[in-house]
Amino acid sequence: MIIRERIEKAAETLTIRERKLAATILSDYPFSGLSPIHELARHSEVSAPSISRFVTKIGLEGYQEFQRELISELKQGLRSPLDLHAPGRPVEGGYLKDFIAKSTSQMAMAADAITEEQFLQICALLTDRRRRIYVLGGRISDTIARHLTFHLRQVRSDVCHLPIDAEMWPDYLMRMRQGDILYLVDFRRYEQRLERLACKAAETKNPRILLMTDKWISPIAKHAHEVLPVPIDSGTLWDTYSAALAVTEAIVTRIAEHDWDKARARIEAWEKLRPPSKDDPT
Repeated sequence: MIIRERIEKAAETLTIRERKLAATILSDYPFSGLSPIHELARHSEVSAPSISRFVTKIGLEGYQEFQRELISELKQGLRSPLDLHAPGRPVEGGYLKDFIAKSTSQMAMAADAITEEQFLQICALLTDRRRRIYVLGGRISDTIARHLTFHLRQVRSDVCHLPIDAEMWPDYLMRMRQGDILYLVDFRRYEQRLERLACKAAETKNPRILLMTDKWISPIAKHAHEVLPVPIDSGTLWDTYSAALAVTEAIVTRIAEHDWDKARARIEAWEKLRPPSKDDPT
């Protein structure tokens, strides 16, 4: 059984800290697990003793055996690194086909980096109608956050998208209650203002902070209860958010389908209240 399978098998028994550690390991699998234990601890914001307990929980005797297993996987070729397209490298089969092939590969990597148990846990938190949901992303990554907000609003109430203007945030922090959801999207280059928001929320309101980030892991992770690492490096001029969008759409679709009767009733009510557009039949 390879390490990823061991983590999947133990997923239901993992604590919040152990799920954050698992997310870090899977975000750049298997290479993240080949670093010294103190580096993995620093990167995942989890202590070295916690890592040792995690390794035992997935059925290994210690961190050395954990690394030996990962090295063995590499030697057997069970997991090869993504072949990133470097500038100047010949494009195979046309630029569009090549680019989409890499995006498809990124989506497959995202499915490996997030366990099914963690995915369902996040969906359950976002489905819980007792919890208000507050969403925000960075300068560019807010496009992903807005996509989540738009679809969640159609299937449940109490979903707020925070404004970009940080001067408005105290109003939302004052509304926030313990146990509410603060969902943040933060990719490299990480935004300090989002980290300050997470820190202030954690200190004053204690919400459940859910973080979508990349394999390098945003500093917000130290405050987060759940970390969703998705691949963004495309080997081109810009990072790609195709995997992040796919994961976001999987989340909102799962939530809507899980409680379809309530979701359908809200969508029908939403449609009746929409202002007519010039293209609507009269």
